Amino acid sequence: MRAVVQRVNCASVSVNGEIVSAIDRGLLVFLGVETGDTDSDLMYMVNKLPSLRIFDDENGMPNCSVLDCGGSILLVSQFTLCGDARHGRRPGYSRAARPEEARTMYDRCAQLLAVQVPVQQGVFQADMQVSLVNDGPFTILLDSRRAF
Repeated sequence: MRAVVQRVNCASVSVNGEIVSAIDRGLLVFLGVETGDTDSDLMYMVNKLPSLRIFDDENGMPNCSVLDCGGSILLVSQFTLCGDARHGRRPGYSRAARPEEARTMYDRCAQLLAVQVPVQQGVFQADMQVSLVNDGPFTILLDSRRAF
């Protein structure tokens, strides 16, 4: 499971020109589910995301988590994070989980995160337009298999 995590002042998802979810201060998380991801991969993300210390404390140091600052998470499914562009010019997506499997993991991730922090979601398999104001910018890459 892979994630691109962005610290944001605000973010929203629109489908067909209509905003379907939005947050103020918090994390915009693009989540890619790979073939073979297990509960262990899911729990890695569920435990890591709310506790990432990437928000500034009173001294301007990134020592606070989204939990500490009272923020939210906007979770957006993105299979292209599983793309492999090492060969040729067109990425291959054979590592991306099939939609049924990915949707189950994505929904479970959202449910488990929502126990800890307010969560909004994108629309699975929709053509989404994502708007954000990246704070910093501050962007982190996560991989549950710790490939990077």
